[in-house]
Amino acid sequence: MAEAHQAVGFQFTVRPDGVDLKLSQEVITNICQAGLTAWKKRAIRFKNGILAGLYPASPSSWLIVVIVMISSLYTGLDLSLGIINSIQENIPLRGYLSVQTGAVLSAVVFASAAWLFLIYLLRYTLKALLSYHAWIFESHGKMSTSTQVWLNLVKMFSGRRPLLYSFQASLPRLPVPKVEDTICRYLESVRPLLDDEQYEEMKILANDFKESEAAQLQRYLILKSWWASNYVSDWWEEYIYLRGRGPIMVNSNFYIMDLLYVTPTHRQAARAGNVVHAMLQYRRKLERGEHAPLRALGTVPMCSAQMERMFNTTRIPGIETDFVQHLSDRKHVVVYHKGRFFQVWLYMGGRHLLPSELETQFSRILNDTSEPQPGELKLAALTAGNRVPWAQARMKYFSQGVNKASLDAVESAAFFLALDDESQGYDAASNSLDRYAKSLLHGKCYDRWFDKSFTLIAYPNGKMGINAEHSWADAPIVGHMWEYVIATDCFQLGYTKEGHCKGDVNQGLPYPTRLQWLIPKECQNVIETSYLSAKKIADDVDFFAYVFGAFGKGLIKKCRTSPDAFIQLALQLAQFRDQGEFRLTYESSMTRMFRDGRTETVRSCTSEAVAFVRAMEDRQTTNTQRLALFRKASDKHQNMYRLAMTGSGIDRHLFCLYIVSKYLGLDSPFLKQVLSEPWKLSTSQTPQQQLNLVDINKFPEYVGAGGGFGPVADDGYGVSYIIVGENLITFHISSKFSSPDTNSRRFGQHISKAMMDIQTLFHPINKTMTDESKMQLSNGKKHM
Repeated sequence: MAEAHQAVGFQFTVRPDGVDLKLSQEVITNICQAGLTAWKKRAIRFKNGILAGLYPASPSSWLIVVIVMISSLYTGLDLSLGIINSIQENIPLRGYLSVQTGAVLSAVVFASAAWLFLIYLLRYTLKALLSYHAWIFESHGKMSTSTQVWLNLVKMFSGRRPLLYSFQASLPRLPVPKVEDTICRYLESVRPLLDDEQYEEMKILANDFKESEAAQLQRYLILKSWWASNYVSDWWEEYIYLRGRGPIMVNSNFYIMDLLYVTPTHRQAARAGNVVHAMLQYRRKLERGEHAPLRALGTVPMCSAQMERMFNTTRIPGIETDFVQHLSDRKHVVVYHKGRFFQVWLYMGGRHLLPSELETQFSRILNDTSEPQPGELKLAALTAGNRVPWAQARMKYFSQGVNKASLDAVESAAFFLALDDESQGYDAASNSLDRYAKSLLHGKCYDRWFDKSFTLIAYPNGKMGINAEHSWADAPIVGHMWEYVIATDCFQLGYTKEGHCKGDVNQGLPYPTRLQWLIPKECQNVIETSYLSAKKIADDVDFFAYVFGAFGKGLIKKCRTSPDAFIQLALQLAQFRDQGEFRLTYESSMTRMFRDGRTETVRSCTSEAVAFVRAMEDRQTTNTQRLALFRKASDKHQNMYRLAMTGSGIDRHLFCLYIVSKYLGLDSPFLKQVLSEPWKLSTSQTPQQQLNLVDINKFPEYVGAGGGFGPVADDGYGVSYIIVGENLITFHISSKFSSPDTNSRRFGQHISKAMMDIQTLFHPINKTMTDESKMQLSNGKKHM
């Protein structure tokens, strides 16, 4: 439609007396504006690329150095110590230059070389400073003199107003831990999970590995760490994500929810219009590298590499392995509604469509009464099922004709938008987010394109959410974008009193293009098979998501402990009460202080945590003794988390050693045993307020509901939690109905009770809980 609309701007008729040419001034103007915008965008990207490449120096500093050097020629002060004269004597074509011109040119050459040397000196000095991690092991609120000096030096060498990718070249590489240290930490992590006989067998396997093939595998890994920007990330993406042949729906993809309490408008098209426009604003700044880099302590930079593939990205299925396709500057989005696919152009006349214009386009789709074409309704179920049938169907049925053109439109879109027909959100009456979570995680199994970097989901009541593919990035990356979008939607764009997007309605927009499909019966059978496989997985997901409002970070901090450690120990207590035994526990930690860093595992089920849990269950143990054990377990957890963040984790190192062993054809019983151990309890904390765009103290109702993921083990739990503000924690718990040993709601009850029981170790509960907190807890218990 858009192409046809522009084509009518050029009409010509061949006559006997010549050619009658008619031009549409409006279309010509739009084309010129689009061209100017494209060149402007290229210029800005080029400029910002130069600024990021030269950081922490700036182009103006080059001019200063050149002026100083040239000025020294006239003062008789040779700052180059004779180098300028040597350059002048050896400069090509010096016979054609005057003495003064040669001297000036030589001074410019020397100044440029000195300036580049200074840039690399600053960059490597900053890299050396960022390799210092002792600060992270210091007690909260206490900073040593050496750390204060280090922090000031980092600030001094970091320059001013860095762009998103300014620090990339200065980030240190992820170090390869010593094999001896990793094995020691591993044995320590499994000791509470094994009896004496099992532990001795594991020690024998570990020692045999250390004395035999470990040294050889480690040498290859160190060699890789010298030439690769990160010795883990490429293998992690390939072997953990892209080589998996099972469904990615539920098993890999994750979701992020909307605001918990606030719905800015109840008009589906209007909310989608504002949110999509805010995403385009975010993408424009992202493509230009204009976002500020995230920094710990407001100073220590985090790697921004994962953000590059946020938009215009799709996971493409293959027979043996998938690959991630990332394109640049896509100008459309594909919308799914009631079984139909529509292509909506996001630009007009070289500018983004306004929110009101996007609302108009989405309203047209909502009002469209056409029926799905044969096979179109459940087409996206191909992305929800096993990867091999999808790859085979893609090659056989979608490699030519209208099917290829339509599939290309989907896979090259900026992102995928699903306009759902069932309302979702937080049910305050039952304190439940269950239906909302399942809708975002898997929907109907055919109404999300699970291969896209993310699917934006808009509900009829104005609620939104995201389902994200996991291979290209981790949850904090998507969360960063989502925080920006929500804040822009609510506090900058806004809505009219009637709930529509602000701005004039442009009725002259070309209608969204309906994608065409010619899907044969054989392909429809493949689609149905994939759908039934995905539906079986989705129906097996037991989800319980709820708001814990008895207390939050504020009260935990008054107890002088880490909120994350507090929750992790509560999860261990809940796990033991639920299962009657301790299980291998996964907690996700980030390694983005290193270049191309992604995640590391914190093994939260420690001997100290086990001792604390047993004390909580032993009536003979006093609260004073329990509190002492809690402090010890909390300190242990925080230390392990810090080790993971600073490159001294266990699992990524062992994983990479295993990959090297497979390349070399070596069989390691120890590594095979380690990599086969199931994570019965998989946990993750959803980051909150990475951007500080909204003051929660001023707008306490504008809090996010967090996000979650599916169960990792068939007989285990997946738990995601978000610490919202000072007084709220939201839990997202998943398991499988098919497991007789797990029940998400039951586990949620255990978590809440564990939180309350641990809190009583610090203060009597009746003295610390406000009336509001008591009421929230009481209401929660009624519905749990």
